[in-house]
Amino acid sequence: MAKILIVEDEEAIADLEKDYLENASFQVDLAIDGEQGYHLALTGKYDLIILDVMLPKMDGFTLLKKIREDQNIPILLVTAKKEDIDKIRGLGLGADDYITKPFSPGELVARVKAHLNRYQSIIEDRDFTGDVLHIRGIKLDKTARRVFVSGQEKRLTTKEFDLLLFFMEHPNQVFTKEELFKEVWDNDYYGDIATVVVHIKKLREKIEADPVNPQYIVTVWGCGYRFKV
Repeated sequence: MAKILIVEDEEAIADLEKDYLENASFQVDLAIDGEQGYHLALTGKYDLIILDVMLPKMDGFTLLKKIREDQNIPILLVTAKKEDIDKIRGLGLGADDYITKPFSPGELVARVKAHLNRYQSIIEDRDFTGDVLHIRGIKLDKTARRVFVSGQEKRLTTKEFDLLLFFMEHPNQVFTKEELFKEVWDNDYYGDIATVVVHIKKLREKIEADPVNPQYIVTVWGCGYRFKV
């Protein structure tokens, strides 16, 4: 039975969400503020977290960022605001999806099931044993420095390989161009930071089925890039 944490300070909403999810055969715990939510998130071994943005003691964005430092489970962000900036900020901090109040409990349950199924399929297709990384059809051999996409080998330059390796070792985390430049190029390169954008473009052309609509290296507008799993 999948275990879900709801972090919501509005009791009526939290109870409604809990009832519908329990009727769908999920085990559900509730937290009424950000600090309690953070404690439970780190100790409760949950499969998915439903996180409200407006919380006492610690807001949802701060809590999301802190959870993402430790865990990579699906997080569904709940917001009462319709502004895109809140949605962009939440996705940039590592939320997997968002839902805007008011919403139907049936939609919430459907979203939860979809993300749990997707996450489970990723876990089953993900292998970090030894020197080989395997995520969603991409196999990267660190020792041989070879990359295969859906079984077909892709020829990458040194920095393209290093960039992909960094992304795959830090899945679902958002990095700015400046952070990628520092981590991948470090002190051995004194060029323009725009080289990051160029290398991402070239890397997408080699590993994405449709580089215009990437499914691996996605742009988080206003924030940077992340390797989506």
